[in-house]
Amino acid sequence: MSLSACGGSAGGSGGAGDGRSSEGARQKQSRTTDLKRIPGVGDRLQRRIPAESRQVVAVYGEGEDSADSTIVLYTKSGSTWDRTRVWQGHNGKKGWTTDHRENDKRSPVGVFTLSDAGGVLADPGAKLPYTRSAGFQAPHYWAKSHWNDFDYVIAIDYNRVKGTSPNDPTRPQGQSKGGSIWLHMDHGSGTSACVSLSESGMRHLLRTLDPAEHPVVVMGDKAHLKA
Repeated sequence: MSLSACGGSAGGSGGAGDGRSSEGARQKQSRTTDLKRIPGVGDRLQRRIPAESRQVVAVYGEGEDSADSTIVLYTKSGSTWDRTRVWQGHNGKKGWTTDHRENDKRSPVGVFTLSDAGGVLADPGAKLPYTRSAGFQAPHYWAKSHWNDFDYVIAIDYNRVKGTSPNDPTRPQGQSKGGSIWLHMDHGSGTSACVSLSESGMRHLLRTLDPAEHPVVVMGDKAHLKA
């Protein structure tokens, strides 16, 4: 079995460790409403959020070389945004880049649509098209702590063909630009380029993100996001 995921070729892995037990303590329950724009995102990236988008997953990386992130779900009501959920998570183990390359272990900075989902587990009630396949299973020569990384995934539309399964290997910009960059389950540390969060967070996103609302992810370290 060969799996290409998290920005690299087969054999690259996602997170490590096990951060699920502390998720309840880390989950922030506060809700901020009537926001005029997505906080912490400068004009350059703000302009790249499609006008029709009413759901934004914002990934705030702690630093350009940090693997730690805060993931926030914003939903639009009328002309303003509400912050509806917050999770702690991870990004590429070496941080962020504006010029992602295969196996560089950095997550790409940018605004990307969210079109397709899937995973090893049965569809939990996703609104995005969901492909269940054993092909998502992380290989068992990876550390055991990684085996459930891809139980649930949402494809980030970076160098991929929309409307296909997240594990489709097609790379429109070429293999050197990487691909198979996903939102997936977190196991406590950095990924190969994906963004990871808790299992409960993934279930919530799968049940909430709706193609009719044109969801996107805005992602990067805090400095690049503000630029």
